[in-house]
Amino acid sequence: MVRVILSIYLMSVLLFSGDITPIPLKVDDVNPQKVALGHKLFFDPILSKDGTIACQNCHILSDGGDDNSKFSHGIKGQLGNINSPTVFNARYNFVQFWNGRAKDFKEQASAPIEAPKEMGNSFPNLIKTLKKSSYKQEFDAIYKNGITKQNIVDAIAEYEKTLITPNAPFDKYLRGDKGALTSMQKEGYELFKTKGCISCHNGINIGGNLYAKFGVFEDVKSRRLGRYEVTKNRLDRYFFKVPTLRNIERTAPYLHDGRYNKLSDVVRFMLEYQLGRVAKKSDVHKIVVFLKSLTGRLAKQ
Repeated sequence: MVRVILSIYLMSVLLFSGDITPIPLKVDDVNPQKVALGHKLFFDPILSKDGTIACQNCHILSDGGDDNSKFSHGIKGQLGNINSPTVFNARYNFVQFWNGRAKDFKEQASAPIEAPKEMGNSFPNLIKTLKKSSYKQEFDAIYKNGITKQNIVDAIAEYEKTLITPNAPFDKYLRGDKGALTSMQKEGYELFKTKGCISCHNGINIGGNLYAKFGVFEDVKSRRLGRYEVTKNRLDRYFFKVPTLRNIERTAPYLHDGRYNKLSDVVRFMLEYQLGRVAKKSDVHKIVVFLKSLTGRLAKQ
C-alpha cells in the first residue's frame, strides 16, 4: 500500500515537474573587476589559516568542479564527512550545500573559510592577513570600505557566478539541433522522463531547485540527516537538496556520502530506491549514455 501511494505521489510530481532549459552561452550580469579579484581569491590558499587550502582544492575547475574524492581534506589533513558538490552552475541552485544551510553564494563562500575541518580561519584573522598583502590596494580600488568580510565573500561570489558550463550536447539539442544527440542518448532521455527521473531533475540545472527525501522506497542508511541538520524538524530528516546532473560523468564519487564511484551504480540505485523501479541493465546503460550528453565546457569570460 505504501509503495502504491508513493508511486502515485511520484507520478503527480512528474506531471507537474518543470521543463529542462539550456544554460545561457555567457554571463553578462557580473562586475569584471570583482570577478578578477574573486578569481584570484578562489585560487589563493591565503584564505586558510595555515596557507595550504584554497577554494580550488575542493573545486577543481579543470575537471568537474569538485575534487573527485569521497570526502575532502582541509587544513592539517583533516577529512570532511560530506561529498563536495560541484561549483559549476551552482548559481542556478535555489540554495547552497546539501542541507541548504546557505541561501546564496555569499553565505556559501563564507562557510568553508571558518569551518574547522576546511580552511579553519576566522574573518578577523583573514582580514588582518589580507591588509598586509597586495590585496589591500585591490580591495580599496573596488570597495569604498576596503577589506571586510562582506567584500571578501562578495568578490568570491561574483567570480563563482561566472562558472557556468554551456553548450553541452543536450543544450544544443534543446536549442533545436536534433543531431546533437545520438539515437541512444535520445532513448536514454525518454527513459529519464518516463521512469520519473525528471520529477526531481529538471530546470536549467537539471536539479538544484528542490529538496527530496533520500531513500523513498527503502532505508538507505544515511549517516547525514540532510535538511534536519538546519531546521531540527523531524519531518526534514533525510531530505537533501537535489544535486545538478550537469557534468555528472566528471563528478564521481556520487551522492552526498560519495557511496558510489560508477555512474551506472548510482543510476540503478536511484531507479530502485528513489523511484521504486526495476532497474534493467539496458535501461541503466541508456540513461547513463544520456547523462554523458550533459557535459559542457566552462564559459569564457
